[in-house]
Amino acid sequence: MADTTTPMRRVAVLGAGVMGAGIAAHLANAGFAVLLLDMKSDEVRDAEAAAGVTADDPRVASRRAAGAIGALLQNPNRRLPAAFFVPDDASRIVIGNLDDDLPKIAQCDWVIEAVVEDIDIKRSLFARVGEHLGAHAIVSSNTSGLSAAALSAALPEALRSRFVVTHFFNPPRYLHLLEIVAGPDTTPAVVERITEVCERRLGKGVVVAKDTPNFIANRIGIVGFLQTLEVMERHGLSVTEVDTWTGPLIGRQRSATFRTADLVGLDVLMHVVDNLRNSLPDDPARASLDPPAFLGAMLERKLLGEKTGQGFYRKVDQADGSRMILELDVAGLAHRPAPPVRGASVFAGVQALPDTVSRLRALVWGEGWPEGKTPDVREAAFASDVVWGVLSASMVYAADVLTDIADDVVAVDRAMRWGFGWEHGPFELWDILGVKDCVTRLRSEGRDVPAVVRALLASGAESFETRDSDGTRLAYSVAAAARTPVAPRARTLQLGDCPVIFETPDAALHDLGDGVACFAFRTKMNTITGGVADGLLRSIELVEQRYRGLVIGNEEADFSAGANLHMVLGAIKQGAFDQVDAMVKGFQDLNQRLRFASVPVVVAPRGRTLGGGCEISLAGDAICAAAETYIGLVEVGAGLIPAGGGCKEMLRRYDERLPRTQGIDLLPVLQEIFGVVGMGRVATSAVEARQLGFLAPHDRVVMNTDHLLHDARTLVVMLDELGYRPPDARRDIRVLGEPGEAALRVGLWNMAEGRQVSKHDTVVGTHLGHVLCGGSLSAGGRVSEQHLLELERESFLALCGEEATQERMEHLLKTGKPLRN
Repeated sequence: MADTTTPMRRVAVLGAGVMGAGIAAHLANAGFAVLLLDMKSDEVRDAEAAAGVTADDPRVASRRAAGAIGALLQNPNRRLPAAFFVPDDASRIVIGNLDDDLPKIAQCDWVIEAVVEDIDIKRSLFARVGEHLGAHAIVSSNTSGLSAAALSAALPEALRSRFVVTHFFNPPRYLHLLEIVAGPDTTPAVVERITEVCERRLGKGVVVAKDTPNFIANRIGIVGFLQTLEVMERHGLSVTEVDTWTGPLIGRQRSATFRTADLVGLDVLMHVVDNLRNSLPDDPARASLDPPAFLGAMLERKLLGEKTGQGFYRKVDQADGSRMILELDVAGLAHRPAPPVRGASVFAGVQALPDTVSRLRALVWGEGWPEGKTPDVREAAFASDVVWGVLSASMVYAADVLTDIADDVVAVDRAMRWGFGWEHGPFELWDILGVKDCVTRLRSEGRDVPAVVRALLASGAESFETRDSDGTRLAYSVAAAARTPVAPRARTLQLGDCPVIFETPDAALHDLGDGVACFAFRTKMNTITGGVADGLLRSIELVEQRYRGLVIGNEEADFSAGANLHMVLGAIKQGAFDQVDAMVKGFQDLNQRLRFASVPVVVAPRGRTLGGGCEISLAGDAICAAAETYIGLVEVGAGLIPAGGGCKEMLRRYDERLPRTQGIDLLPVLQEIFGVVGMGRVATSAVEARQLGFLAPHDRVVMNTDHLLHDARTLVVMLDELGYRPPDARRDIRVLGEPGEAALRVGLWNMAEGRQVSKHDTVVGTHLGHVLCGGSLSAGGRVSEQHLLELERESFLALCGEEATQERMEHLLKTGKPLRN
């Protein structure tokens, strides 16, 4: 029987391919001791035999370790930060091979099989695993669609109760979904145990699926891919047109359809298609599982996507150094410049709509177009046919197979949101578009209405989800033939379930319970506007009167993109420097108000937390950060320096870590801060953020973003119960003065000579150094927080008057990329 009480500490991963290596890396990120075993190649075996090398020869271990660790530390696709939070996490992985080291799994609490997706190879390995598995260990397979029952049958009967499928999505660090599938003998305690570990320790969104081919997400997602190809053929769409209509426009991932296929690899996609076609002879979408001929031709020509350099898209270098992206003409299998995308008037109208729900209803039903933005009638009809064709195919298929793949609609919606990046799952789409309206359109097109949809309407309900009078969330249950309460997820708080204390167009204050309030931004990209600042000040005053403390956080992908640069540049262009000074002073005062509030303030960043968003984080008593927090002071990219207290806070935090003794060499500390702020470094994880100084040693890192607000609330309560007392303003922050500035200027000169920085980088760096050194102090000394804030503001205003800074700001607003002028 599996031990469901002892903490898991050691995990073995069997297979060091793309998935196995990625899973091992993420386990190491989470603090597990990892044993990573892989097969020896025939070449290695032959070489060892020829050299008389034995299994325990240190040359064997070092050779394997170097290769495996090196591969784990690489980032082959160059699109995302590395598999590890920080390179040091790789030290938690011990490397071995399945020939010599399999007995070592006896010391592991969890063994994950991640070898090639071949049932015979997996079953052979499981038969060997059974000989060495510890008395209480859990064993799982990372199969993406093979039968859990067939795999568990390879284990000794006594071990089958401890087997479960744990299907990670690639890349394991970044994709939230993890599907769990029990075997016929798996105990509920094992499912609960693995669910808890994967959610809390690994940060996953766990969905329990039924033991059917390719489970939930891949089944709906891959069938949806094939059905999109049918829409493409029906309307004569180009590759670029398909991706335009099936991406963020309808609440899907930015890579849409064909860009995603190129990233995943067409060979991988077709392997899943083959498994579905061979395993599901009676599938409702059986006709769609016979892919169009051009996909087979692409496989033959190795047009697999990024792994072969060309697929549905190909990048071509131009004479001027730029790169042109060509699309594939699927008829002739030749790459070409993308033709114009039809529907210009539709795009103009859609862009004026505030959210995906309103966009979908406008696209499908033609309702709610903004005044003056009603599209051309023919283009609107074309858009409706395309979008409805794509969405309705997935909606109908999900409803047709619901009882085969999951126990409820919520699991299916979560799987598609967490695994495929859909903003809304298929049953949420039924509700958004209106179940009755969808049924009417399906029947008008001569299409069958799924049985579960007919049963929903027969029950008297008109949506799959709703809320009852007391706010309880209800979702349709096939077993009950009615909508039943949705079980709350552990450690999860959703602002939509929390009472609103007040709200404005730019912000809202929610009651999280336990005497804690939460302030959330509501602006585009959560930029910091005057409305946000006013709302936050109002929140502090209200919380000090009625609550134990305040959380600053939200549920968006990104915490905050920083200050509203457009507003700042507008004031500069009007010559209203007094207005700019007032804005900066107001933001400084706001952050100081946060810092010295009479109740604990915990900031809960996630995703991009840049510029002013970083400064708000630094102003709190504590940070409770999602592991995937990308935080940094990036103002130099706009030709500015941090002026909302960012420079001051970096100095204060470093100063407080140093011994309060004489003779401390401050120059290395100054250079470290200057390198982080002056280069606009952004941490690629919350763990790296701690190394860069954005997180203090006492700040918390939360693996599961869904737990962030809950854990931040818990931290506020803990600080309150410990007898919270606001900090005292610092008047003795150590700075180097002019000697420090001179050292930094020498460094800047050397970098300029080496063409590592531009002319204006040197100007900005000089101002930054002046602030970080405490201003014009002949021999350094100790300064107050207020002194540093005044220096920040002076340098910020001086840089605003620089033409090169204004050019950087304009370029950043126009392109989203920094200008190095």
